[in-house]
Amino acid sequence: MAGSDENYPGVIGPGNVQGVLRGGVGKFPVATGTNRRALSNINRNIIGGPPYPCAVNKRGLSEEGICIKNPPIPVHRPITRKFAAQLANKQQQQYKPEEIKKPVLSEPISSEPEDCNIIDVEDYKSSNDFAVPMYVQHTEAMLEEIDRMDEVEMEDVEEEPIMDIDGCDKKNPLAVVEYVDDLYNFYKKAEISGFVASNYMEQQFDINERMRGILIDWLIEVHYKFELMEETLYLTVNLIDRFLAVQPVARKKLQLVGVTAMLLACKYEEVSVPVVEDLILISDKAYSRKEVLDMEKLMVNTLQFNLSVPTPYVFMRRFLKASQCDTKLELLSFFIVELCLVEYDMLKFPPSLLAAAAIYTAQCTLSGTKQWSKTNEYYTSYSEEQLRECSRLMVNFHRNSGTGKLTGVHRKYSTSKFGYAVKNEPANFLLEAQF
Repeated sequence: MAGSDENYPGVIGPGNVQGVLRGGVGKFPVATGTNRRALSNINRNIIGGPPYPCAVNKRGLSEEGICIKNPPIPVHRPITRKFAAQLANKQQQQYKPEEIKKPVLSEPISSEPEDCNIIDVEDYKSSNDFAVPMYVQHTEAMLEEIDRMDEVEMEDVEEEPIMDIDGCDKKNPLAVVEYVDDLYNFYKKAEISGFVASNYMEQQFDINERMRGILIDWLIEVHYKFELMEETLYLTVNLIDRFLAVQPVARKKLQLVGVTAMLLACKYEEVSVPVVEDLILISDKAYSRKEVLDMEKLMVNTLQFNLSVPTPYVFMRRFLKASQCDTKLELLSFFIVELCLVEYDMLKFPPSLLAAAAIYTAQCTLSGTKQWSKTNEYYTSYSEEQLRECSRLMVNFHRNSGTGKLTGVHRKYSTSKFGYAVKNEPANFLLEAQF
């Protein structure tokens, strides 16, 4: 193939308009003899070439492209810069990545060899006459399924963070942030010492669990009228159960046990302690001062002066802080746990479990769904599964709190002081779903 006239000016000169090559003094001598051909003869080898020398009839590409069924045989032609640029443009248009990726459907080939129409990709997408190919549908479905599985995996991987509930109290010396975890670890171990057997009534010959419920229901009203601290009520119930678990008591002395237990709890918790005469008066003068003091001696000796036991109230304060509660949740939680104080069957649960289950039931009651965060589980040491049995019993107590004879807790939490907590609908879905 001959070189271009720019690279080899001595071989092909630009002044030959008539199609005759002239010699030159370039690097390559001009060949003579049978090997030389006239330029007009060379031009005839070009498909569709005109009878004029050095002219090529080129077929322009339309915007929608053309399809040549029988491409011409490549010819030997001097490669100029213009011709090389045209070849490069043709190759780029032929091998565009967008055109390769996009499916192109052409119309049926007609009987005429030179007619071949190609449908534009955008027209194909917007056309309703052609359905989306099956492999495209399958690919899209697979990609959607992969995306959905990735989202599910991401949700499983992302764990709920555990909040530091003591971070805001580091500058409060009364919060004892440095020791609070050790304190509650000790309370969890010490609650076993104050734990009462759930069948201790079997050794009582003259009283039963129903009488115990009546006594505690009455003491809740006394506690409310005297406006005592909340800790006093829980310690009173604990002292009664621990005393009755080891000391047989006659039926006529049961109210005396309750009054004396409240007197001891007031001396332990209250700043201003009610006098003995007030307790005698509230019991309708059924006992004398000497009887109250004698029972006080008997109780403290029977309990070996051990009044420092963790009650459900101790754990309630800590667990409510972990749940980031508001006043409504706090009042409802205390309403539920006080309902459990009256029930003898709830003695089988330790105080920490009662507190955690009361808060869990209250959260479910207010939200309408099961709620137990990782923070609650971390600070209470109880999972949602461990609270289910106790929570179902609490829902039943909530439903029946306004019926029957023992309605002291219901009346107490029906007042504005306690936020009308009884008006909240019980979490019945905890019973229906059975978890």
